[in-house]
Amino acid sequence: MSTSNQYRDFIVDQLSSLSEITLRPMMGEYLLYYKGVLVGGIYDEKLLIKESPSTAKYQLPQVIPYDTAKRTMYYIEDVENCAQLPEIVLNAYADLSKSAKKPRSRKK
Repeated sequence: MSTSNQYRDFIVDQLSSLSEITLRPMMGEYLLYYKGVLVGGIYDEKLLIKESPSTAKYQLPQVIPYDTAKRTMYYIEDVENCAQLPEIVLNAYADLSKSAKKPRSRKK
């Protein structure tokens, strides 16, 4: 099952307080980026966030995002919590941006 445009738009609206949220479509689902760092995704009408030390404190259920995934992600069930949702994304970003790969510079 693919994620509907309606659910995608709902999640974007819920995260509207974060100005640098972007989504990248991928095979009927969406990768979720904050300030260019992959922090999660929308899979089968579910908002998932990457596991990190700062997101562990929310005690979210762990799920496998798709059949061939190598790692579990946290499932954010309460997507209507407009206060906590951006906080979770910011915490994930804080951890993940430290280890994010820098783009390679092109040789001339």
